[in-house]
Amino acid sequence: MKLQDKLDALREDFENGRFPLVPTRDQLDTMQSATQTLIDSGQADHALKAGDTAPAFTLQDADGHSVHSRDLLARGPLVVTFYRGVWCPYCNHDLQALEEIRAEIEARGASLVAISPQTAANSRKSQRDNKLGFPILSDTHTAVGADFGLRFALPADLIEVYRQFGNDLPKINDDPAWVLPMPARYVIGTDGLIAYAEVNPDYTRRPDPSELLPVLDRLRAASPA
Repeated sequence: MKLQDKLDALREDFENGRFPLVPTRDQLDTMQSATQTLIDSGQADHALKAGDTAPAFTLQDADGHSVHSRDLLARGPLVVTFYRGVWCPYCNHDLQALEEIRAEIEARGASLVAISPQTAANSRKSQRDNKLGFPILSDTHTAVGADFGLRFALPADLIEVYRQFGNDLPKINDDPAWVLPMPARYVIGTDGLIAYAEVNPDYTRRPDPSELLPVLDRLRAASPA
């Protein structure tokens, strides 16, 4: 089953009360309105795209070790996925789908990392719960997400819904600001240029990870022997 099929089924279950957390109609309306407002803002159109130079970054992994993008790119292309956090079921499905093709990504000489604003402890939980073999990096204050043009502030009515759901982002992210990155996926070539970019302000929509493989094949074919 394709990733988007799983996400569509998840959304249908959530919106129709077949989920441990059953939202009210008002809560659903608030969530859908906030997503549409973000779409209408056009922010995704201003995020970094294919052909742009990717910002270099240094972030801590779930065990507190520094991970430098330049070091990863010295070994081969880099696949970066930005996601919201362990509390987001859509993100967890996304991470699981990436793990399913991790071996194929690595076989093409590439590295894979996920970036989230959450704390290291929550990243460790993400890795355990989703059985991940790739690192999750903590992007404090969503600074790297901002460099990629992905950071946005949640509106007040959506903050209230998240509080009602028990999603205390200031605690989860150790950051008083209610900010998140738009979900995004990038492939960065060893020259630092973005070879693939997919940004979607609708967190229920994600590209299938299989789309990454032809991009990595093209990069490998273009690299010096």
